[in-house]
Amino acid sequence: MRLASVGHMSASSSLHRASGTWLRAGIVAVAFVALLWVLEVVDTAANHRLDELGVQPRDNDGLIGILFAPALHYGWDHLGANTLPVLVLGFLVLASGLARGLAATAIIWLVGGLGTWLVAPTYTIHLGASVLVFGWLVYLVLRGFFARRAGEIVIGVVLLVGYGSLLWGVLPGQPGISWEGHLFGAIGGGIAAWLLPGHALTAVRSRP
Repeated sequence: MRLASVGHMSASSSLHRASGTWLRAGIVAVAFVALLWVLEVVDTAANHRLDELGVQPRDNDGLIGILFAPALHYGWDHLGANTLPVLVLGFLVLASGLARGLAATAIIWLVGGLGTWLVAPTYTIHLGASVLVFGWLVYLVLRGFFARRAGEIVIGVVLLVGYGSLLWGVLPGQPGISWEGHLFGAIGGGIAAWLLPGHALTAVRSRP
């Protein structure tokens, strides 16, 4: 009997699964960023008519913006500013598991859009992927504490040090900036971290 070889095979299998998850996470993150740029090309060609699909607070027609707003931007500068954070944070959210990452993104997307629709001033239009950026950042900072995973806590602390200054964006006072979207995106990230601790999902997948 070669017990050592079994352990080696188990470690190799775990590493193989992890590398496969990271690869898929990278592909999805890059594909999403590519989609954002394609949509901005279409929006520019359409004389920015897609911008009307943003969240329009307390307007029944503006509810559709909850679905589309995070994928739309007010021009190339707006999109360019969001591209790297979306790529980095989006990958990190998905790297711990596509199902968990996509579920977290859905919660952030919904809470961010609905909160903006309820609270932001009327006769305004809110759009941009920064709602996801703020939600992902808070999710990544908090998830390790809820899941009690040391590795995720370390990642969260590193991100807090590197990107923590972004969180000032949840406060009002910056003209032309949807602080409501930032705030409710961040709240959505906190909710996602609480609802999706990770160990529960692992337990479900481990059942025979």
